[in-house]
Amino acid sequence: MSSPAEYYNSLPPVSKAYGTLCLLATTAFQFKLYNVESIALLYELAIFRFQVWRLITNFFFLGPFSINFGIRLLMIARYGVQLESGPFQKRTADFLWMIIFGSLTLLALSAIPMFWSPFLGVSLVFMLLYVWSREFPNANINLYGLVTLKAFYLPWAMLALDVIFGSKLMPDLLGIIAGHLYYFLTVLHPLAGGRDILKTPMWVHKLVARWGVGAPTNSRTQADGTGSGAFRGRSHRVGR
Repeated sequence: MSSPAEYYNSLPPVSKAYGTLCLLATTAFQFKLYNVESIALLYELAIFRFQVWRLITNFFFLGPFSINFGIRLLMIARYGVQLESGPFQKRTADFLWMIIFGSLTLLALSAIPMFWSPFLGVSLVFMLLYVWSREFPNANINLYGLVTLKAFYLPWAMLALDVIFGSKLMPDLLGIIAGHLYYFLTVLHPLAGGRDILKTPMWVHKLVARWGVGAPTNSRTQADGTGSGAFRGRSHRVGR
């Protein structure tokens, strides 16, 4: 791209929207335009005081400006964009449904006291990373110029580095759990002969159609996978 504006405009809609909201949330926080506690995931306030926005806004805060924030934003720009432009190409509704399902899964997990986190944005980004690693399992990744590894192992390597650098383990782990649950229900289980029980709801297709973005289609496109066994990406899409 010849300019940052052209690059931004070329991004697929869902990844662009989510990355932009995360950037705006942190920028507004840095300028002290709001108190971060007002968007945190506090179930007693969200449920009993009807502050339902907390169930959504907590996903947009990736922390203050820092190296970790930059890494999370770049993960959206790379892995989220590659997913939406590759395996989910012309399947905007399916990609949006993956984000929604992941968010609901994370909210359910976070309702368990030992898994609770006030902000689930990092977990959602890690879910995108995990699904990407399963879709492109044999891609070679150079991790910070230190080691080259297969993409299949990248989520675990990033989790280990986060722990070494002092970040919390639980947000990354929750993202991996949510990502694996989605991948199991939409790919592994159907490929093993099971039912496709996580079809994209019609209201998501209608929502995408109303927004006029992407390609709101009910049919899955074909995608070639590589490798075999546990290292295999999607060999085909199960018809919806």
